[in-house]
Amino acid sequence: MAKTIEFKFKAPNESPGYLLGQLTQLWQRKQKKVLDPLNLTQTQFILLSALAWLSRENDNVTQVDIANQGNADRMMVSKVLRTLEEKKFVSRQEHQTDTRAKVIKLTNEGSKVLQRALTAVENVDIEFFSVLGNDLTLFIQSMINLTELNNDE
Repeated sequence: MAKTIEFKFKAPNESPGYLLGQLTQLWQRKQKKVLDPLNLTQTQFILLSALAWLSRENDNVTQVDIANQGNADRMMVSKVLRTLEEKKFVSRQEHQTDTRAKVIKLTNEGSKVLQRALTAVENVDIEFFSVLGNDLTLFIQSMINLTELNNDE
């Protein structure tokens, strides 16, 4: 006879990790629904957004910059950027001073698709989180705190 499994939480709805996982899946489904028609995955959208954000202050944004901004694995970022280059959303050029680095730039097509994606994703976010009403500010601050306190790097 199998041993009884012991849980710290009496029910799934008492587990913050379980609830966060459920919430994340619901949110990602809504994001996917608006990104699919734009030929973007959520990861591609995040990296394009990071590139656009960084490009506001730096003309020589590198893959490492994007990885750091998106808190993402460098190898994964490299692969996704290659895909975005194949889609003609970004260009990758040699860095003027660092021969190991590539400068990443949004193309005109990339800028257009990112603007459409930003509008769609931001509208989904507003709708998704609107149920929090006045608690949204506290929710955002709690997420920031959790991210900062659990970031191992």
